[in-house]
Amino acid sequence: MPDQLSSPNQQGPQWDLYGLHLAAFMLAGTALFAKLVPLPALDITGLRGGIAAIALLLVMLARRATLRLPSQRHYWAMLAGGLLFAVHWMTYFHAMQVSTVAVGVVALLTFPVITAVIEPPLLQQRPPHGYALLAGLGVLAGVTLIGLESGLGGNVPLGLAVGIFSAVLYSLRNLLQKRFLPGVSGPQVMLYQGAITALVFAPFLSVSPSSLPASTWGLMLLLGTVFTAVPHTLITHGLRRLSATTVSFTLALQVPYATLLAGLVLAETPGPLALAGGALVVAASLFVTARQRREAARVAMAD
Repeated sequence: MPDQLSSPNQQGPQWDLYGLHLAAFMLAGTALFAKLVPLPALDITGLRGGIAAIALLLVMLARRATLRLPSQRHYWAMLAGGLLFAVHWMTYFHAMQVSTVAVGVVALLTFPVITAVIEPPLLQQRPPHGYALLAGLGVLAGVTLIGLESGLGGNVPLGLAVGIFSAVLYSLRNLLQKRFLPGVSGPQVMLYQGAITALVFAPFLSVSPSSLPASTWGLMLLLGTVFTAVPHTLITHGLRRLSATTVSFTLALQVPYATLLAGLVLAETPGPLALAGGALVVAASLFVTARQRREAARVAMAD
């Protein structure tokens, strides 16, 4: 029995979960750049995609990894996913710029609820799991409490609306990726989708990249490499062996992480409602993660 529980088949998904938790923390840090970088959301998104794509291209060339996709169908799926991802990125940053980091992250983190509802009928031809819906209600309650926190600046209704639209796009992108790009590596997906993002927004940049000061370039390089290429590659890799619903709920940990980082870096101090909401989100995320691990163990033992 102990040998079965420590087999490679189980260690793979377990390490994917650890990678997802690291990705959640790094993506929470990404939210800070919406306030720290003095550029419109469209410019940040376009430059971020280009930098991430170049960084991943250099890494893949150094490792002699394949750049070619398996078939023409994969290229069409990559294009659709890249367009969804590009608009998701831009609307996410815009939501935080018109309101606050907390509002933008809270709105985006409605995507686990969206994914939990639509993944089983779309990809598995069955109703959603009861525990996923229960955890979804916990996440929904948590983000609602954070959204009701008094003292949040900016246009909160607009920030929530744009952020929830971004969440819908992100859910659809994840499900499309899981359905049509299961054999494509994480670096490959992020290379293509980063490049698509850069190409989509390049004609609409409000400033020339050559005119940006060194400080802005430093922030953009940090955002495009450490805080973009790494976490999204971890997420893409996780989607290959874990359900999109589990990935979604694990990434819900961005809420408490971002709230903490915004307080430390931007002096956006969370109040009691925000703290209570963050606790609910963490509890729901850990609950789904534990259920997923128990199910994986049960399947491995049956095999």
